[in-house]
Amino acid sequence: MGMTMAEKILARASGRERVTPGEYVIARVDKIMGHDNSFLHAYEILQANGFTRVADPDRIVVVIDHRVPALNVKAADGHRKMRAWVKQLGIKSFYDVGMGICHTLMPEQGHALPGTLVVGGDSHTTTYGALGCASTGLGYSEIAYSMYKGENWFQVPETIRFEMKGRLGRGVTSKDLMLHIAGTFKAEVAQYKAVEFGGPVARDLSLSDRITMSNMGVEIGAKFAFFEADEKTLAYLRGRTDRPVRTFGPDPDARYLAVHEFDASALEPQVACPHFVDNVKPISAVGDVPVQQAFIGSCTNARVEDLQRAAAILKGRRVHSGTRLLLIPASQEVLAESVRNGVIQTFVEAGALISPPGCGPCGGGSTGILAPGETCISSTNRNFKGRMGSPESQLYLGSPETVAASAIAGRITDPRKYMA
Repeated sequence: MGMTMAEKILARASGRERVTPGEYVIARVDKIMGHDNSFLHAYEILQANGFTRVADPDRIVVVIDHRVPALNVKAADGHRKMRAWVKQLGIKSFYDVGMGICHTLMPEQGHALPGTLVVGGDSHTTTYGALGCASTGLGYSEIAYSMYKGENWFQVPETIRFEMKGRLGRGVTSKDLMLHIAGTFKAEVAQYKAVEFGGPVARDLSLSDRITMSNMGVEIGAKFAFFEADEKTLAYLRGRTDRPVRTFGPDPDARYLAVHEFDASALEPQVACPHFVDNVKPISAVGDVPVQQAFIGSCTNARVEDLQRAAAILKGRRVHSGTRLLLIPASQEVLAESVRNGVIQTFVEAGALISPPGCGPCGGGSTGILAPGETCISSTNRNFKGRMGSPESQLYLGSPETVAASAIAGRITDPRKYMA
């Protein structure tokens, strides 16, 4: 009997020939990622227990992205400590303020590779499964342990596979596909399970589109959220790493807990309504919802392709007078390319507010948070109560196209209305 992607990676990382679901293994982690919440607190835990070294600084990646630029003295002091600590520990993979969001930088900089095991101090570390990487989020103490030991324990998860058939229609994106999965199968369907996305739709998706879905894998409870690493993956990684990279996928005879098949051809744009990611409706059923803010950003949907598709809707149009449109590119690489290709100019001419790369209002701790009674349509991954500011605000989730169309109309709007 063959193995799933999760089983193959955990077997390799634990020095085993094979593993089975339910087993506990001690596995060597290939990369450990921490940001200005998790790395800061994880190293404080190590120091408090008398530890001032790490197992391998070359396997640690540190990013300042959540509170950028520094919002107050406490944040600035945390950033100062992090800069000092990465020097002290000899960590070379350090990305300071404005370089981008951790979950964008990890693939961009070649830190997340097919067949490897990555842990990160952030729940959306599942993102790197888009490249065939077993990646998962851990708490501060577990990140501290991983940094010190270079390994951690894992229970081998069962795997659920989503076989996506057909072709996505005009104006329907991988974000809509993932929202549909969350709405149909609900937030607990993959609790401490691995997920594999397969079928014709999965093969057709770009790397950017796959990243969106793996990023939101944790929203259905997934420990890992995989796409098979194929030629598209290798093409994306070319020039981003000097390590050998190969295609990677499950064995043909792998055993799954469940296989869910569905046809994506008839899907329309989807919207997650307050206050849960699985409270999803097709856009035709959302109703008349005015929005005071429209936000395109976050590790979910702020890459070059996302911005290009939103800009195609905004081109030659203006943001509604009662709505503010906030754009935060996911990285400097994205920002630079979006300046070169004219996308930023389109956003500026449409009346958007543009901030430097970082997480922005996604976690409620930075620019663009909501006041009581305000409503936002966002390309982010969570719409929990108070997630983007006031607990008396309302947060809806949609694709960048849906956000752009809603910014123009001043209310949640089907993006196909603005497509030729």
